[in-house]
Amino acid sequence: MTWIKAGDAAGRYCFGMLSLEPSEPGTMQQTVTFDADLLRRYDVSGPRYTSYPTALKFHPGFGAPEYSRAVARSNRKGKPLSLYVHVPFCASPCFYCGCTRIITRDPLKAKRYLDRLYREIELQADLFESGRIVGQLHLGGGTPTFLNADDIAILLSRLRRAFAIDKAAEVSIEIDPRTVDGDSMTRLAQIGFNRISLGVQDFDRRVQEAVNRVQSVEETTAVIDSARHAGITSINLDLIYGLPFQGVEGFSRTIDTVIGLRPERLAVYSYAHLPRMFKAQHRIRKETLPDAATKLALLRTAIDRLTAAGYAYIGMDHFALENDELVVAQGNGTLQRNFQGYSTRADCDMIGLGMSAIGKIADTYSQNAKDLDAYYAAVDEGRLAIDRGVILSADDRLRRQIIQRIMCQGEFEFADFQFADCAHFLGYFSTAAAQLEQLENDGMVEIGQDRLTVTARGRLLLRTVAMAFDAYASRPGKTGLQYSRVL
Repeated sequence: MTWIKAGDAAGRYCFGMLSLEPSEPGTMQQTVTFDADLLRRYDVSGPRYTSYPTALKFHPGFGAPEYSRAVARSNRKGKPLSLYVHVPFCASPCFYCGCTRIITRDPLKAKRYLDRLYREIELQADLFESGRIVGQLHLGGGTPTFLNADDIAILLSRLRRAFAIDKAAEVSIEIDPRTVDGDSMTRLAQIGFNRISLGVQDFDRRVQEAVNRVQSVEETTAVIDSARHAGITSINLDLIYGLPFQGVEGFSRTIDTVIGLRPERLAVYSYAHLPRMFKAQHRIRKETLPDAATKLALLRTAIDRLTAAGYAYIGMDHFALENDELVVAQGNGTLQRNFQGYSTRADCDMIGLGMSAIGKIADTYSQNAKDLDAYYAAVDEGRLAIDRGVILSADDRLRRQIIQRIMCQGEFEFADFQFADCAHFLGYFSTAAAQLEQLENDGMVEIGQDRLTVTARGRLLLRTVAMAFDAYASRPGKTGLQYSRVL
């Protein structure tokens, strides 16, 4: 294997194998190569890059004053807005869950929460210029359908009163199929929801019992049928691989059932067993989890079966039908990673509403108080509930753009970031050069004179490629214990 230095007569590579040719501009790898040995070797702990810097870098020195100044900068640019509303309540715990949620069956808790949420909506709306259009609205949780349809209708009415929500906006809600029926699905569509996301995880009864999430194929199918009948235009289903008692045969049956339901999108998440961080996971016995080889086989089964059934592999854990907006956004460069995973509307500033909600405004990230009492106290005093955040440096913004391009498009030209060529690019990212050389040596990336491209072998390891550009992940003393494994 011969390595060519930048500036050599051949001139095509900074360090690339002579046998490789650079990708054509604008092309993207739509296939994946499943190399089990490579995947095992690179299956380390690392960020999911729903933000950069990651939430671990948010700090209490960022509060309401810093946020207000960020909004002022955002108002001057006038970008469209996205709203994320967090509803933290669940009637029962799912043992695998790592979300911020509160287990309760008391509907009065929801009423008290909504009273504060309405006040926060007003506080936030007062900061933003009234003409800014909201192109995206998402209710997440927890279980947003812990709220009844009337309460959800009032919540959307309050949001529409406070913000200029586009009539063509993407309006979505996460749904536990055990909490809704045909009538409530019809009501949700009438309220204005046009997208829904349903948690499934696995249809195998033994797996469901082990994670305290028992729901039948029949009730899930009924919700999907009701949603389509009501006019919902996009349905996402969530699956998880790596759960207790999962095996290839049982997971294959689940995937066959899901393919038959034909959702427009699918998220197939890797279960991250982090009981030190998430108390409910102590209820899952480690010895019941599939071993590393089985977990890789589950992933391969999902990818092979879904792509054969006509789903495009977007990246990491997301799949979509070929004509879906996610696929279109990936093709035209408007796909993004945020705290909901892969999403469209990368041009939007995002306002986080509710306990623990995260926002992205101008060159900042911010997060509301993760404790319910602290959230209530702030809003009751007429204050924004922002508890921590971060202002991005120029270097942070550059690295965020590059990591976004890796995670979303799988390639970028050096000129996109004002670098004349590969040599100048690697001159700036000198600390990443050794990692990138190893990644190219293993066939995961191609680095030409003018671009970096993630290959089919590297598409399952986007997080690993992105980590080469993470200034914080590469610092000495980093344990990685805060992060899940990349597969």
